[in-house]
Amino acid sequence: MERLLLTRGPDSRRRALMDMMGGVLEVKKEDILRMVIPQPPFMVKPDALWSEEERKLFKEYEKKVKELNEERDKYRKSLETEMKKLQNSIQEGTQNFDEHLKRLFERRVKAEMVVNQEELKINNLIFSLLLDEEISSRETFLNNYLARKQEERNQTTEAIRKSREDLDTYKEHYDNLLAEDKVLDRSFKKEFSEIPSHQVDILYKLFKRRPRIHKHKIHAETTSLVPFGERPGSGKLNKDAFAQLMKAMDDLDSTNNMPEGLDTSVWEHFCMTRRAKVENEQKVKQKAAGLIEMVAFLRRRTEDDEKVQHEIEKVFHELILLQEEKVKFQLNLTIQILLKQGQVELENFQLMLDYSDAILINKIIIEDLNSVIRTQGQKKVASMMESKEVHKGIFQIEWEHKKMEMEMEDLNQKAWDIQMLFFSRDRQKYLNEPNYETLIAIQIGIMEQTIAVLDKTHKKNVENCKKLLKKLRRYSNQKDIANYTLSCNLREELVAVSERKDICNAMGSKLTCEKIAKERYENMMRQQKLTKISKQQADQISILQAEVERLRMKTFPALVQM
Repeated sequence: MERLLLTRGPDSRRRALMDMMGGVLEVKKEDILRMVIPQPPFMVKPDALWSEEERKLFKEYEKKVKELNEERDKYRKSLETEMKKLQNSIQEGTQNFDEHLKRLFERRVKAEMVVNQEELKINNLIFSLLLDEEISSRETFLNNYLARKQEERNQTTEAIRKSREDLDTYKEHYDNLLAEDKVLDRSFKKEFSEIPSHQVDILYKLFKRRPRIHKHKIHAETTSLVPFGERPGSGKLNKDAFAQLMKAMDDLDSTNNMPEGLDTSVWEHFCMTRRAKVENEQKVKQKAAGLIEMVAFLRRRTEDDEKVQHEIEKVFHELILLQEEKVKFQLNLTIQILLKQGQVELENFQLMLDYSDAILINKIIIEDLNSVIRTQGQKKVASMMESKEVHKGIFQIEWEHKKMEMEMEDLNQKAWDIQMLFFSRDRQKYLNEPNYETLIAIQIGIMEQTIAVLDKTHKKNVENCKKLLKKLRRYSNQKDIANYTLSCNLREELVAVSERKDICNAMGSKLTCEKIAKERYENMMRQQKLTKISKQQADQISILQAEVERLRMKTFPALVQM
């Protein structure tokens, strides 16, 4: 039993805690408000079936529910006020934190700005030191190079001077040998003037004749040697060539080559002269070859000297540029200036850090310039407004002028209409006569008398017309009787005429021609009569038209033009 109680002990405690305290040892207010009041079981039934006790229980239930709701509302409001306080405190804390963080960030930005400025200064100093060191090293190198080139130029200048002196001396010897060779050539005919001329010509041809000698190839290395020093092998080559030439001359000096009829002594003298000429020519050739080599050597030395001079000038130019650049870097110093945003005014400024063409200007100068610009702008605006008012007045005057011109045209048109208005005599009288009504009354009386007279006259005329009508009727009856008589006579006459026509036709065409002529004459007379009548009628019509025009003009008003 005890073991059973021990095993069931915790469960019974938990169940008791759940039944009595709702599973907690301490009851909180929100737990109480979270509770739900159970409805009475009788609320399932309709209201009409409730008893008095049930109604009382229902009222108590409603009261408890109402109190619980009120407590919930109060608690909710208290929680809302507490939540607002907490939100305000949180917002204040966040604002304070943001402000503190902002101040720290600004301090950090300023510190970084100062650090960057100092680093920029250090970098500028390092750059200037490196640049100065580079310029100094470059200047030292150029000075050393210039000294070497100047020494080299002195050597080349000395070599050129010596070469020119040697060339002048050598050229003088060459000119002397060349002159001697020409003298030998010119004095040939004088020496052999005693012999005949044809033999002299043959000897002169033999004098110009030279033996053929095999030429040795000279290596290219010998051309690069200095012509003023000892050249190994050159003397030996010249001696060999001269020996071959002399050997060939011995063959030419043999008596087999002597012309016919020539004396032996003359031939020997000729051979000696030719040999001297050949020896002189050989010397001239050697001197010419040496002269060519000396000229080539002098040209090469001159070209080398020009190259050295060009390099020296180039080095001098580089030194000048380097010194200018050095002076520029010494004078054009880099200075850091702190400027506020909005005080930098550059054309096409797009956050570029290139201020190479910028100028630092004092703020006072800019303000003075802005004030001058503002003053000039105000003057310009005032002048524009004044010009606007003047133009406005001009337009108004032009409009008034056009208005007056149009009114004048309207008045002229009205005056013309009044002048051209039809104005009868009655209207003229009405305007001109002061007693127009009396005049009208008199005219009415006269017209009444006239009407009475006309009435009497009309009656008399009617009676006369009636009498005349009776007479005319009687006369008409008489005429009818006469016409009847004439018609009877006409029939008889027609019968007679037809008989006569037949007789005339039988008689011939003579009477017919006379009849035609007579008819033509009658037609001409009738035409003349009608022409006269038409002329008279035309004259009468013109007279009547003139009278009508005169009467019409009398009715127009005669007004003075305004």
